[in-house]
Amino acid sequence: MSPLPIASLLSPLARAATSLTVGGLFLAEVVSHPHRIALQQGEQTWTYANLNDRVNRLAHVLVARGIGRGDRVALLSENRKEYVELELAAAKLGVIVACQNWRQADPELAYCIRLIEPKLAITSERYASTVARIDHGVPLVLELGEEYERALSDASAAEPPELADPEDGLIVFYTSGTTGLPKGALISQRAMVARSAINRIDRPAGWEEGYIAWAPYFHMGSGDMVFTTLLRGSKVIIMDGFDAGALVAAAAREKISWLQVLPGVVDRIIDELRRTGLRPKGVGLVGVMVDLVPRDKIAEITSLLQAPYASTFGSTETGAAPLSKGFVPIGVVPERLSKSQSSLCQLRLVDSDDREVPDGEPGEAIVRGPSLFSGYWGAPEVTATEFRGGWFHMGDVFVRNSNATYDFVDRRKYLIKSGGENIYPAEIERLLLASPRVAEAVVVRRRDPRWGEVPIAFVVARDNDLTAAEVIAMCRGKIASYKLPKQVRFVANADLPRSTTGKVQRHALEQLLNDEEASP
Repeated sequence: MSPLPIASLLSPLARAATSLTVGGLFLAEVVSHPHRIALQQGEQTWTYANLNDRVNRLAHVLVARGIGRGDRVALLSENRKEYVELELAAAKLGVIVACQNWRQADPELAYCIRLIEPKLAITSERYASTVARIDHGVPLVLELGEEYERALSDASAAEPPELADPEDGLIVFYTSGTTGLPKGALISQRAMVARSAINRIDRPAGWEEGYIAWAPYFHMGSGDMVFTTLLRGSKVIIMDGFDAGALVAAAAREKISWLQVLPGVVDRIIDELRRTGLRPKGVGLVGVMVDLVPRDKIAEITSLLQAPYASTFGSTETGAAPLSKGFVPIGVVPERLSKSQSSLCQLRLVDSDDREVPDGEPGEAIVRGPSLFSGYWGAPEVTATEFRGGWFHMGDVFVRNSNATYDFVDRRKYLIKSGGENIYPAEIERLLLASPRVAEAVVVRRRDPRWGEVPIAFVVARDNDLTAAEVIAMCRGKIASYKLPKQVRFVANADLPRSTTGKVQRHALEQLLNDEEASP
């Protein structure tokens, strides 16, 4: 008779004793330092005790409205303290918060809300009219402001019963795919605890180092870091979107663990630092998505902030893992942007048959680890495909180097197939972005009667005298000739279509080329 796995021998009580939840870990911080500042928005602050009082009241409000473990609440709001309150109340109850993207058109928003079948929708005053006009099908709606505050004031501040399990869902983030409808990625309490742990291991910070949460909370960048910050007893500074002046001023007043600056705003932060002469009180790390930032700007912003640049690669589904441990040193114009493996995860690179590839060969990244999401809501077939073999398939192609670092190649799903050869656009883009004469570069495919597909480069120039021939010369001799752009299109930065996370949408540029080709 085969011995039973140890896990199957654990009694329910023993299993409970080994479990950690977001609500339980937050309460531990409340007990340890109730008078420490947890949230700041403008001139207002809330201590851990203040915040916990409001969180408990909200938890009782939700229960009174019939919201229980496993139920979903749709939230449509700008960044504000109530966003955090709802997520923490949900964590204590085992409820799931579906974070809605207020940038979406009405049909998209209605689709995302209906997908998760919430029992309650919570909206800020700013988006109340949006919720009122779309066909969301939610039976109950609660508006932030007077109605919300009145409900909290009438509720108990006692700790609600501890109901949540680590595998209970906590957050639904919607993936910003370049085609098709969004997918709802379910992030469990276990995953959020693990993401917090990975961030604390790979980017150690003292409790006095806060976090400026300015990016939209409906994405994992701010979403994950808000929890990471609160679960180590630090301060979250809430900002309603990007404001270069406010961001630089806050960094000059406060010690910041990680100043998350998206690629599209690096220049604006640099300009503000130059204009004001302000310098940070102390920044541990700056930036994300280093591959999308011109390399001279990496050196400049790190010098101004006296903080290294984060060389990250994760996703909504994985958190910071698998490749976000490394950084670019202060003042360095990097020759390469190699990635270092995050803690608490396993990583393999595989070919199209899921066979591991040797060092130096491109392969798709597949990941294991506790930070992984639980699957796509309402899409079991997609979930099964992406988790095949017991690993999550990211769809991103890397090369592993002999020193155990990794170089990003491109998205596996976006290949340019030219004359039987595979071309990864990022290979070309990196060469162009290495030039100080280029501010932005995006390569897409165009149909070609001879080769099937050929690469076309859209370039935002810093130098108005830059020519197409000079752009192509930046690549010549550094990559195979078949990979050279067959055309260079100069555009303004504002004309590049971007997703809500700032990534350029290749499919929109590709559609532009197709439309031009179809025109008589």
